[in-house]
Amino acid sequence: MDNFEELIPIIYTPTVGEACVKFSHIYNMSNRDGLYISINDKGRVSTILENWIYENPDITVITDGSRILGLGDLGINGMGIPIGKLSLYVGAAGINPIRTLPITLDLGTNNPSHLEDPMYIGLRKKRPEDPEFFEFLDEVMDALSAKWPNIIIQHEDFSGSHAFALLERQRNKYSMFNDDIQGTGAVILSGLINAFRETGIQLKDHRILFLGAGSAGVGVAKQICEHFVRAGNMSFDEARNHFWFVDTKGLVTFDRGDQLAKHKTIFARKDNNGQQFKDLKSALEYVKPTCLIGLSTQGGAFTSEIIKRMAELNERPIIFPLSNPLKNSECSYESAMHYSDCRVIFASGSLFPPYTDPATHKVYYPSQGNNMYVFPGIGLGAILSQASAISDNMIYTSAVALANTLTEEEKSAGLLYPRLSRINEVSTRISAEVMKEAVKESISKNKEVIDLVNTNDEAKLISYIQSKQYHPSY
Repeated sequence: MDNFEELIPIIYTPTVGEACVKFSHIYNMSNRDGLYISINDKGRVSTILENWIYENPDITVITDGSRILGLGDLGINGMGIPIGKLSLYVGAAGINPIRTLPITLDLGTNNPSHLEDPMYIGLRKKRPEDPEFFEFLDEVMDALSAKWPNIIIQHEDFSGSHAFALLERQRNKYSMFNDDIQGTGAVILSGLINAFRETGIQLKDHRILFLGAGSAGVGVAKQICEHFVRAGNMSFDEARNHFWFVDTKGLVTFDRGDQLAKHKTIFARKDNNGQQFKDLKSALEYVKPTCLIGLSTQGGAFTSEIIKRMAELNERPIIFPLSNPLKNSECSYESAMHYSDCRVIFASGSLFPPYTDPATHKVYYPSQGNNMYVFPGIGLGAILSQASAISDNMIYTSAVALANTLTEEEKSAGLLYPRLSRINEVSTRISAEVMKEAVKESISKNKEVIDLVNTNDEAKLISYIQSKQYHPSY
């Protein structure tokens, strides 16, 4: 915890991706690294939970391994993600590691390389159809909440269509959130709030173009859209007219001739007058965006030509290549700075090295829009308030709280996010705002927290949070 910034690349990206790819080959049965629940256990999941050796976990991160980072369907090898995410909860928010529960659901895999790998430790069969999938997930969620009524459940790296469907199906029944959809959306919104301030352009004049229309991209857009509604005094329909999406088939429109996934219809365009734009370049010329966001996992998709054009269109172009791991990033910080003449407002999903301007020798530092800035604070706030649900307002509050944690020094350095050396302080402040929102919405079950929040004594609330955080001391 004292060396959090230094150890992040080891306990999470990029190392966690490699660990997941090789998980079956490095697995040690003596490690009690998490709980594995097989679809073959359907009908007796509650019994399987009895195998967990530690009492009363506060939080679980759960995955089915179907969409791990930008690496695809890794099946049971995805266990590295819950382990890594919960390690970040410990380091960033001070959650006691013995009160964390990594879970991987083994539903098989549709990845032939794993099915044929003699070392693969998971089920050697294809994934189930949706009816069986959702029935099993409902059983898992019911069993978790029945055994541990106050547990916070974070969904991670489910496939796009399943991620959205599970969130809509379960969000009002359990204290759960989806980090890929809501966490990513909150952290990117936070960075954009600060980026919008930097440009000086009014919210009503921003045009945002996304490359990538999966669960993460649409989740981010929904969070940003909510900000347009609240801060821009717009209706939802007015707000979503500021967003365009490009996927593998081009600009997402209602009339391009294919069957759109349900989540894509939220931002699909119907004002294109029959015109279709088959790639990012043509879509960029059509939209003329102030902001370009990448969640496509297409490494290098923001070419020098794309970056130069963004710099021609905007005095301070906003470019956020957010795909992980590093090799999947749509562009590097160096290329964004070089081809924009150091005018870009930049944030990436993985951390890039600083850039030195060859003309002036000035050193510029990139911002990293990593979910670790918000999900630890959301989780900690939900745990301490004993929230019966995690609402959209709690997620939005976390984004605004993060944006407001920047110090004057960080602002003057051009950063969009606080320095990682302050992550514990940041998580504490976010958790305080999340707790306030839970009390405001009457979804907090912790009377002590309710009474404390109602005193409006910020110092006492922060002190209370700090008293509940885990600090290893000997």
